[in-house]
Amino acid sequence: MFRRTTLSAALAAAALSLQPQAAAAQEFINVLTGGTSGVYYPLGVGLSEIYAENIEGSRTQVQATKASVENLNLLAQRKGELAFALGDSVTMAWEGNEEAGFPRPLTNLRAIAAIYPNYIQIVADASADAATLEDLKGKTLSVGAPASGTELNARAIFGAAEMSYDDLGKVEYLPYAESAELIKNRQLQATLQSSGLGVAFIKDLSATHDITLVGIPSEVVEKIGAPYVPAVIPAGTYSGQDQDVPTAAVGNLLVTHEDVSEETAYQMTKLMFDNIERLKSAHAAAANIKPETAIEALPIPLHPGAEKYYREIGLIQ
Repeated sequence: MFRRTTLSAALAAAALSLQPQAAAAQEFINVLTGGTSGVYYPLGVGLSEIYAENIEGSRTQVQATKASVENLNLLAQRKGELAFALGDSVTMAWEGNEEAGFPRPLTNLRAIAAIYPNYIQIVADASADAATLEDLKGKTLSVGAPASGTELNARAIFGAAEMSYDDLGKVEYLPYAESAELIKNRQLQATLQSSGLGVAFIKDLSATHDITLVGIPSEVVEKIGAPYVPAVIPAGTYSGQDQDVPTAAVGNLLVTHEDVSEETAYQMTKLMFDNIERLKSAHAAAANIKPETAIEALPIPLHPGAEKYYREIGLIQ
C-alpha cells in the first residue's frame, strides 16, 4: 500500500512538474496594428499568419487599435508583443511626453525594425477648393483619433505652418474610414491622415468622388525637422490625381518590449524579412521594408533578438 501510494504521488508530482513546461512552450504573439482601413492592419494580418505558420507552438492574434500612441502604451503594459508605430510617437513615448499621451517614459520598449515611411495625406472634397494649407482655414477637417500618431502629425504640420486648430472651421477626431464616409456625405470637407501611399480609404474615395490632395511645402516640413522629411505623393497614386503633390513623410517602426524572449524577437525579425514578397501581397507598402534601412536612426534600443538577426546578416559587426 505504501509503495502504491508513493508511486501515485510521484507520478502526480511528475505530471504537475510538466505542466509549467507545457504552458511555457506556447508562445502568444499579439500584433497591435491600427484601423482596418489603413496599412498597419493588413500588414499585421500578414505577419500574424507568417508567425503562426513558422514559430513552433505560437498562437497569434491581430488587434485593431487607434494605432501608434495606443499601441505603444499597450506594449509598455505587456498587452502586446509587436506593434506598428510612427517614429515621432516612439520618440515621445521613450521620453515620456505627457501632452502626446505618454504620462511617463516607456523605457521598456525595444525596436525590431524601421520599416516603411508614412506620408501625411491631406484629402479634401474638390468642392472645398483647397489646394494649400492656407486654403484649409475655415474648413471642417478630421485629424485622426485624439492623441493618435496621426493627430500628433497634424499638430506638427499646422504648428510649422504657423496655423492651429483655431484657424479651422471645425475639427473632427475620426479615423480613416469614418472620415471618408463623412466626405462622401458632404458632412466633412477634408481629412489629414498619416499612412502608406495607396491607402485603401483614399483609393475608394477617389474612385467615386472628386478629391484634391492638399500640398505641404518642403519648407514647412524642414521647419519641423527629423524625423519628418520632405516627400512626394506621385501623380497617379489616386484616381484623378494628375500631378505630384509635395508632402511630409515620417518613418514607421515595428516595436516590441524587453520581456519578449530573444528567440521570439529573433524569429519575428527574420521571418518578416524572409517573407517580404508575401507581405507585399498584403499591401504594396511592404516593398519599402528592407534590412539595409531597418536600423537607421532608431530612437530606441534594438531588442537583443533583432540585434542577433542583424549581426547574422552582417549589418552589425
